[in-house]
Amino acid sequence: MKIVTLLPSATEIVCALGLGEHLVGVSHSCNYPSFVNELPRMTSTHVPFTADSQAIDSYVREHLSGHTALYDLDMEKLQQANPDVIISQALCDVCAVATGDVTAAIGSLPGDPLLIDLTPTTLEDVFDDITRVGAALEADVAAGKLVRSLKIRRDRVAARSAEIPQEQHPRVAFLEWLMPPFNAGHWNPELVKLAGGIDLLGDHGSASSTLQWSNVVDSAPDVLFIACCGFRVDRALADVEAVSQNKHWQRLPATAKNRVYVADGNAYFSCPGPRLIDGLEILAHALHPTIHAQADAGIHHQFTP
Repeated sequence: MKIVTLLPSATEIVCALGLGEHLVGVSHSCNYPSFVNELPRMTSTHVPFTADSQAIDSYVREHLSGHTALYDLDMEKLQQANPDVIISQALCDVCAVATGDVTAAIGSLPGDPLLIDLTPTTLEDVFDDITRVGAALEADVAAGKLVRSLKIRRDRVAARSAEIPQEQHPRVAFLEWLMPPFNAGHWNPELVKLAGGIDLLGDHGSASSTLQWSNVVDSAPDVLFIACCGFRVDRALADVEAVSQNKHWQRLPATAKNRVYVADGNAYFSCPGPRLIDGLEILAHALHPTIHAQADAGIHHQFTP
């Protein structure tokens, strides 16, 4: 079986099911597990990721309003790979190659590959996608085992959070982008609740949306948790340094309490794969460090202005 994955979460799921050796191509943004960096890249992007975040946001908005593609498929490489299965997504045109482009491309391939579209908006959807991918790849047993292990970890966090008195649950502003600010969308508000926080700005199950900094100030968060979509900690910290100079930042209760956290959004929060549970554990430790054990050294960062 030859598999092509066109987004990082699909690559992570395939590898977590023990099928990494069947991968014959991945997207330009796939980097986990590390061995996938040696595989052929089936996509490329026009998004200027080396630019500042305001410029990236402006570029994406302009292209989406003009209905122009943000990503390209390398048809020559895809034809050479001749996959039996292609795993893509139908959730977000900002995140990966659009479904319509993938569907059109399949018609020109020499075989008749199976297309699996992932469309998760909640944590349960992510578990369902793992099950669905496992069934399609004849890895039902591995998928069942993986989902059970992830749910056990989720439930352990939820059980510890449930023992914390409600008045001790901090008010949390979870931001997925800073320039301009975006609230938490899809599964991330659920993670806040499971971790023992009160989500102030998110919209569970729906896409994140643009805010004004005044909206963040008005929410009066005890904790500001930042996990920029597609960014690692070091890249997000550059944006934190920039926005920490504005007057709104100085008015946030979270900054006064020194409770501003910056996490690796790319690895643990914006990619709907197995590592979302790592993200949950990171978030839970940030909110209640004496209740929830730290998941792994160095995977979340407290920013001191």
